[in-house]
Amino acid sequence: MNNLFDLKGKVVVMTGACGVLGATIVKYFAAQGCKVVLLDLERARETGEKIVAEIKAEDGEAMFLPTNVLDGTVLEQNRQDIVKAYGGIDILLNGAGGNMGPANVTPEQTIFDMDIDATRKVFELNIIGAILPTKVFAKTMVERKKGAIVNFCSMSSYRPLTRVCGYGMAKSALASWTQWLAGEMALKFGEGIRVNAIAPGFLLTNQNRSLLTNPDGSLTDRSHKIICHTPFGRFLEPDELVGALHYLVCEASKGVTGTVVPVDGGFNSFSI
Repeated sequence: MNNLFDLKGKVVVMTGACGVLGATIVKYFAAQGCKVVLLDLERARETGEKIVAEIKAEDGEAMFLPTNVLDGTVLEQNRQDIVKAYGGIDILLNGAGGNMGPANVTPEQTIFDMDIDATRKVFELNIIGAILPTKVFAKTMVERKKGAIVNFCSMSSYRPLTRVCGYGMAKSALASWTQWLAGEMALKFGEGIRVNAIAPGFLLTNQNRSLLTNPDGSLTDRSHKIICHTPFGRFLEPDELVGALHYLVCEASKGVTGTVVPVDGGFNSFSI
């Protein structure tokens, strides 16, 4: 029987690839024999090229391309460059996303303090920033009638979390988009193109560090509440996401589409 988990030679494209999570993920897929393409903003070039150098030092294949997930023209040029270098695109990981402080509602604020401009930007990054890359890169998948797309949702995709109002609504919308797109791609282009998502639990990253740790490095009250509600009793580590991602993009999950897989240490299933 063929190895259903084999990914050797697959071309993996990831947006938002130069953050803590992205770097861990692209290095993992490179180690599986994939050709990985790191897409991120121009300001991340130094970091991206360093990650590429680390991958190549381990005899892997990788390239960094500056992008803007909100600019279809730039993404189309990225697609052409990727196809020229590697012949096609097998896997798209829509990792670009994030939050902005003004889009939150702090304990001292109310709904009337909500910053609409910041909320709009968070929506655009997390929703349009997944839709546009999909529209561009999935063209190559449609030509081959085969491909896997994975979006990055959140625990806030399942239920509201205090403070993160704009981000939570955006990630909920991304889960809905994932499910809609899965049906749309299968109905219009066949069962070979699958769309799923993962919903990471709580990890300590540069993005949320100010919310989860104090200036002295100790955990905030919010962190203690999160950990108390997580059966694992700790934050997750970035490398704990890669197994679920591997499964969703390989032949072992060829019957799976339209799912959002939580990787959360039990947070979403836990009550009291």
